[in-house]
Amino acid sequence: MRSVRPPRARRLPLSGALRLNRPSEIWFKPALSVVVAMAPPNLTLLTLGRLDLAMYAMAGSLCALYAHHRPYADRAPTLARVVLGMIAGLAVALVTASLTTNAVALVTVGALLAAAQKALCDASRIGPPANVIFTFVTSAALFAPQSLAQVPGHLAVAAVAGAWAWLVCMAPGLVRPYGPECRATAQALNAVAAHVEAPERPGSRTAAAAAVHTAWQTLLAAGARTEPRRALATLLVRADIALAAPAEADPDRLRALAPRPRTAAHLGRAAAPAEAADEPLDTRPGQRGRRPAPWSALGPLASLAVRTALGCALAGYASLALGVGRPYWALVTAASLYQANLTLTWSRGVQRVVGNIAGVLAFAALVPLAHLGPAALVLCCLALGFGAEALISRNYWLGTVCVTPMALLVTEFVRFADPGELITDRLLDTLVGVTVGFLAAVVVTDRRSGDRVAHALAAVERARTHTLRTAVDADAAPGALPAARRALAAALVELRAVSDTASGEWWQRALPAERVTHVERAGHRTLAATVRQHGFREAEGARA
Repeated sequence: MRSVRPPRARRLPLSGALRLNRPSEIWFKPALSVVVAMAPPNLTLLTLGRLDLAMYAMAGSLCALYAHHRPYADRAPTLARVVLGMIAGLAVALVTASLTTNAVALVTVGALLAAAQKALCDASRIGPPANVIFTFVTSAALFAPQSLAQVPGHLAVAAVAGAWAWLVCMAPGLVRPYGPECRATAQALNAVAAHVEAPERPGSRTAAAAAVHTAWQTLLAAGARTEPRRALATLLVRADIALAAPAEADPDRLRALAPRPRTAAHLGRAAAPAEAADEPLDTRPGQRGRRPAPWSALGPLASLAVRTALGCALAGYASLALGVGRPYWALVTAASLYQANLTLTWSRGVQRVVGNIAGVLAFAALVPLAHLGPAALVLCCLALGFGAEALISRNYWLGTVCVTPMALLVTEFVRFADPGELITDRLLDTLVGVTVGFLAAVVVTDRRSGDRVAHALAAVERARTHTLRTAVDADAAPGALPAARRALAAALVELRAVSDTASGEWWQRALPAERVTHVERAGHRTLAATVRQHGFREAEGARA
């Protein structure tokens, strides 16, 4: 009988947490969008002499940070849901603040809101900045003096700013309607080219397969099958073929094929006949770009939600016990820690402490300038908003250096406060939030991570069997094999994600690492075999 290994603890690394990465390819988009979304509402309030409403306008303006990687057909409803979710959370916070001033009750409501926001953002895979912005806004609103009569007006300000943020994020589609899908296709071709150059490099095939899968998902969610999108599909077929046979691919040629958003409208003229892309884009009615309902993923996120609720509540209570009058920053700090596993949560805690310490020093340097007048205060916030989004893709701590002073300056819109008191409270809340929040993550372990690996293994094996059967089925419907291949690729990406997540948990049973490796290799061999069997005809058509 095979022995079962007892649960074991993972080491929590310190090196690498502060290492700077390459900036995001589109770092300037959220950075510019948030400035354009914030400037008109804040300048209007400045003109009207109502900067006390700036916090509510900022709630709507910060929605401009989301969904920049999504195609415009998908971005529009996604951003609308972000704005509605922001207003809903703000409404709960404002009504609660108007009904009670009991700090313990406010912290409890804030912790429950933070847990709900964490679960919903992770389940919907909304992407960065995920739940942190929602929690920041609602937690701050809980401790803002409020009456029930003021709530509708404050929500209206947030709604108007949110509608403006929606327009700001959708406006580039008028000029470059194929930008997101072009970038996703280019990233896939570049990732495959990197794998072709160094196929033995650890993780290169996984990264390339994930990039190709993401590009297909982006293209399928992009809307109507126009000529440029057919051309992009043809390019993705080439990426599939190169991934299947890297020894026969030319990495320089793959990189040369990577499309640019500004030339996307002309792709259809230079590409292969549209028929070459018909099969990969064809899916059954109602299947194109379909995502599972967010609530279907809430079950596996239960432990993260419990961690968030417990950590935020305890951090807020501890901050109150230490005498902080508005402990919302401790709550927000705890909420910002929780990542997919404990190892990543630990790294985020290190980044948060370093970034906040540097951020309060930046605030101390900026506050004399900001106190020159309301206009200077608004301009400082706009500059810090740009800096935060420009830097955060390099490393979270670097972006926090700008986020921290901006958050402190927002409190100055109502009245100027003592900088020393603000700095002391912020540092205390940061240390309390990180310490208590991390301890809550240690206590609430994710015991089901191993079960999710087992489910993902089974899903890959089912998808692989279905793909093999479809490949040999002469009566299969047109488009059935590409759909089966995409389902198998998605299952492989999910298996790698849940395996990486489980490997970073603190205390759990041993994972079936050998079986994961075997199933991944078998799945990629199946993808390669079916692409080689059915894809070279499409490639030859594309070369014609």
